[in-house]
Amino acid sequence: MTEAIDWDDAYSNFAYIPDGYGYPAKWVVEAQKFRDEMQQKTLLKSDISYGARERNRFDLFMPWGDLKGLVVFVHGGYWMEDFDKSNWSHLARGPHAHGFAVAIPSYRLCPQVRISDITVEIGQAISHAAAEVPGPIHLTGHSAGGHLVARMVTATSPLPQAVRQRIRKTVAISPITDLRPLMKTEMNDTLHLDAIEARLESPALLEPQEGTDLTAWVGELERPEFRRQNALLANIWSGFDCRIDAVEEPERHHANIIEGLADAAHPLTHRLLCL
Repeated sequence: MTEAIDWDDAYSNFAYIPDGYGYPAKWVVEAQKFRDEMQQKTLLKSDISYGARERNRFDLFMPWGDLKGLVVFVHGGYWMEDFDKSNWSHLARGPHAHGFAVAIPSYRLCPQVRISDITVEIGQAISHAAAEVPGPIHLTGHSAGGHLVARMVTATSPLPQAVRQRIRKTVAISPITDLRPLMKTEMNDTLHLDAIEARLESPALLEPQEGTDLTAWVGELERPEFRRQNALLANIWSGFDCRIDAVEEPERHHANIIEGLADAAHPLTHRLLCL
């Protein structure tokens, strides 16, 4: 008989990372440092509204000199953790150094809304940022944010076609691509996922937009379930008319996998920007 899977343990990240629970405080410090730098240079446009709700806001970091395009980073936290855009500002550093404007949105959280509602909000945030910044669009996000950016390039994306056509590259970092296992976790007391929503919101169960170019990027030291979810998307989408690949970055876990975005020379930044 197959041993039952402990799905709560499968999605428990920080418990398996040395000093894992200390990372959020580090992110706040690094984010504020970068925000201060950008404010001093008058390159930060903060709290731009993309909707009527308090969390429907994004920060936009504008580069010096020639503008190369727009990067949008969508944060994670299982669609329910109390993170917002200001926790992740430092992750704009890598793309910003290459001349890209970087938008980082907040969004409403479960259980106030459902995951399908968050999908719509991220579509609105990207559309508003695209109206502020001309040129190609590059999308990236981490964990639940990885799910959301992958969802943006599916055939049922909430993005207007004109915005979809500007998306050059998507990098989904440690993405959750099949939501169905989450129905078996204690988190679902907050997420309220049912079988219909889980299927309709799972990128791995949807067709990619024709011509999509996506990299699924995960850490070699991450929980097996995240490595499985990463490979799943690349495996299934390889049968469609899109460019898809998967990367397992050595010596990276779920908390430090995003640090590459803060480094202009890191392979993660280069892959995102198609350098």
